[in-house]
Amino acid sequence: MLMFGCASQPSNLYNSIGGKQTVEKIADHFVDEIGNDKIIITYFAKSNVDRFHQSFITHLCSIIDGPCKYEGDNLREVHRGMNITEGDFNRIVDLLINAMRAAGLTHRERNRVLARVAPFRKEIIYH
Repeated sequence: MLMFGCASQPSNLYNSIGGKQTVEKIADHFVDEIGNDKIIITYFAKSNVDRFHQSFITHLCSIIDGPCKYEGDNLREVHRGMNITEGDFNRIVDLLINAMRAAGLTHRERNRVLARVAPFRKEIIYH
């Protein structure tokens, strides 16, 4: 007879990268990366950095199968009028990759996270 442990956490991306602690590290490094990028920081000139940081943690947690439920602002509305270019979007992705690398994610883990983030591209570019 096979028995399955109900008490164990499911194997998902959130758990496989290290859960809450790693998501928070990614967010910390991402905010630093943005703050040090002379082009990308201009998109955040009117932003509340602490609010962005917390929203990013919750959003990332939710899209990688964590226990969080993102109830923040609609991404399309947040980026409306910003006219984010393809190049700048790609630069933000590079900053996120740097942040994930700094948080200790492997190449495979970074790609798995990016696959979850990629569908949001259409809500960010040129609105």
